[in-house]
Amino acid sequence: MKLRGFTTLARISSCVLKENCLKPSLFCVLRRCCSSEMDLITQAKQSAAYQAIDNHVKNGQALGIGSGSTIVFAINRLAERVQEENLNVVCVPTSFQSKQLLTEKGLAVSDLERTPSLDVAIDGADEVDKDLNLIKGGGAACTQEKIVASCAKYFVVIADHRKDSKLLGEQWKKGVPIEVIPMGYVPVIRAIEKNLGGKAELRMGANKAGPVVTDNGNFILDWKFDEKKDWKKVNMEISMIPGVVETGLFIDMAQRAYFGMPDGSVTFREKLSRNGTPECDESEK
Repeated sequence: MKLRGFTTLARISSCVLKENCLKPSLFCVLRRCCSSEMDLITQAKQSAAYQAIDNHVKNGQALGIGSGSTIVFAINRLAERVQEENLNVVCVPTSFQSKQLLTEKGLAVSDLERTPSLDVAIDGADEVDKDLNLIKGGGAACTQEKIVASCAKYFVVIADHRKDSKLLGEQWKKGVPIEVIPMGYVPVIRAIEKNLGGKAELRMGANKAGPVVTDNGNFILDWKFDEKKDWKKVNMEISMIPGVVETGLFIDMAQRAYFGMPDGSVTFREKLSRNGTPECDESEK
């Protein structure tokens, strides 16, 4: 039986409860297999995050710190380095979640009013294609994440190996997140489906009644597209629809992406300049 994480475990658990069709010993083995798979993913996220922090963070920098599960490991490593090396860095978070984590770790927190220019921004991604185009916003923070990334001289992405794709949509099947003004979500859905095809849906809360509400007080649509796209053109077309605040398409923004592998190793892919050489992060010199 090929296991697929918690989804398979949930189906098996339901079967055990309703029909007693698996012996407890077999269920325990299956649970351990799923737990082991998640442990490998956790290790992969941590490895990518640690590598990025170690390679790109230097004393005296202003940092953009993203959101999501992989960023937790980045913040932990950053806090370790600040304490061990007495680094003087200031962090601009992309969400309430990351601000809380930074504060809990005793790291200096700023905002774009006080720190409008950043040396490096580090953030996760839901999917990364071969050209370093990204889908982001699974955590409903794509607008603030894009603003912070745009203010950085160098934008680094950290993810586990499952997020690495040749084409957007190859791995990530939940669609492109789009932040919208609440009163306009229906017209935006209609415009997207009419002009670009696919299916756009209002994201509903998992642990609350009603839709997901962003830190900005807006709604999130998830647009499931059905074919390969010219993403630069699509991003511009969606952004021009009245009521759209921002898209989760990060086109031509990232300079390097780190991918944690199941064995704990890390691979990376970087953007090339016009002359075919990697775009340089000054902090690595």
